[in-house]
Amino acid sequence: MEQLFENTHPQCGAIVQSDGSVRWRVWAPKADRVDVVLINGDARNLHSMTREERGFFSFIKDHVLNGQRYAYHLNGGPGYPDPASRWQPDGVNQPSAVLRTDAFTWSDESWKGVPREDLVFYELHVGTFTPAGTFEAIIPRLQALRDLGVTALEIMPVGQFSGTRNWGYDGVHLYAPQQSYGGPQGLQRLVNACHQHDLAVFLDVVYNHIGPEGSYLGEYGPYYTDRYRTPWGAAVNYDGRGSDAVREFVLDNVRMWIEEYRFDGLRLDAVHAIYDLGARHILQDIKDTADATARERGRQVYIVVESDLNDVRLLRPPQQGGYGIDAQWSDDFHHLVHAVLTGERQGYYEDYGATEQFPRLLENTFVLNGCYSAHRGRSHGGTDAGLPGDRFVVSIQNHDQVGNRAGGERLGTLITPAAQRLAASLLLLAPHLPLLFMGEEYGEEHPFQFFCSFSDPKLIDAVRSGRRREFEAFHADGGVDVPDPQAETTFVASHLTWSWESDQHKSGLRRLYQDLLRARHEWPALRDYSQRSARILPDTQSGGILELVRGGRAPNAGGMIQVFFNLTAQPQTIPVRNHANVLWTSEAEHYHGGRRTDRAKECLLAYECMVLGSTH
Repeated sequence: MEQLFENTHPQCGAIVQSDGSVRWRVWAPKADRVDVVLINGDARNLHSMTREERGFFSFIKDHVLNGQRYAYHLNGGPGYPDPASRWQPDGVNQPSAVLRTDAFTWSDESWKGVPREDLVFYELHVGTFTPAGTFEAIIPRLQALRDLGVTALEIMPVGQFSGTRNWGYDGVHLYAPQQSYGGPQGLQRLVNACHQHDLAVFLDVVYNHIGPEGSYLGEYGPYYTDRYRTPWGAAVNYDGRGSDAVREFVLDNVRMWIEEYRFDGLRLDAVHAIYDLGARHILQDIKDTADATARERGRQVYIVVESDLNDVRLLRPPQQGGYGIDAQWSDDFHHLVHAVLTGERQGYYEDYGATEQFPRLLENTFVLNGCYSAHRGRSHGGTDAGLPGDRFVVSIQNHDQVGNRAGGERLGTLITPAAQRLAASLLLLAPHLPLLFMGEEYGEEHPFQFFCSFSDPKLIDAVRSGRRREFEAFHADGGVDVPDPQAETTFVASHLTWSWESDQHKSGLRRLYQDLLRARHEWPALRDYSQRSARILPDTQSGGILELVRGGRAPNAGGMIQVFFNLTAQPQTIPVRNHANVLWTSEAEHYHGGRRTDRAKECLLAYECMVLGSTH
């Protein structure tokens, strides 16, 4: 059995030492005395912890079994779970448990990861991806995802949250994988199985706030700050008094996911809500910590961030004033595709919907690149600074854009099948890294709604009323029917069917995704993230034909491809040379499309995408 290298960093939590003993260490500057109580049934064994500098306390004991329950008593008060608990088998409010992660035998020693340019993300929610809703239940579906062309799973947050139903962004124990999903052992088995299937695994982590129920961080020390405020509650203290220990709390969490669970990358949620005015931003420390930890393991790890700022400072290297992040989400792609194909213009879609925005999107990534945003009432964003497209992750569906609709409707239920195939074509032929949301590849019709299972009646009422107010503001006409987030039926309704074989449209759509993902891997032009040009053809009937050239500026050059997207519901004529080679079309019969062999290639069907050129 391979042993993990010993981390000399002074971690917090119940950490197994190289000699087999367990050291408990906690940061509790608010306390004068801290005791750790070891719980065995009704027996309670209290041990006084040694006070260290700057508010840390520690205690070491031999012969501690895996699963040993424990809690901390501050100044003789009630027992609290460990802020850095690795395992919460009995729930967020109950004692923590000692976890011996070295007990698991890994079989991925030869795994080295996936190059960034080959990443195809598949975002999934553990609780709704399978009927069982566990880590291990995902494993039998990994081969189907690999056969589809996915190269990286992106798992929504799994830090222990209150109850058994939650998106994960209300987690309160950042170190403890959700017990109802299978806990730490189930997560290790899933990551190991992914690597055996040649799949990278990314974990979505939340470092901008802590969930509203079951967190005791404020009892221990100044983990929060009142200098800033996030939309979801108190901001994390990254730059105030006591922030050194808070920063280390987060950086140790980064180390743990990479060392002990062998994740290939982390996706950081909403970093625009991470506030740090110190000389060295916490995001740069996170990136450096991830890189250093990965080097110890001899492989590549990526940090991907979600940000709505359209600011490439996140991606620039430190010597250019940036944070060195590997890639960032760009919501502009989703917003423009969605607005054009659905016609929706409410909320943030107010800034999108003009077909003339597509060339800017495909050539320069950001639609809002310093121009005026009507939704914000000010100028917003900046340029992509010429960075290649594989520094940006784009999607046509994700948990936010589906789940934050009032009814959680998926894109396929809002547009026609042909438009759905066009949206997939835009995503997979674009010069960026694609992210698929679970079920998207076969046109899943079940919604993905917001759900939770809190226990505090006041919090439950606040969540319910908050959701209603949010969508009343988003929809000018009001009267929006919002599913009850606390109801189990809302959770059940969000489960995937994982079924497509008996439906021609769904099986055809999945085949389209598979073929385009294979093309992304095999066609040299689609592996070039720098050379691309786009324009709206001026001589079409409605100005709704988008031309994209990948692999160079001249469509007749070797290895180049020329792509035409009909963004309208009417057939359109395109300028095609007689000798042009049609490589692919989204309306082919085997995708259950409308194109037949007698159709002229100069005419695009409604919402058709056609690829011309050479593949070598």
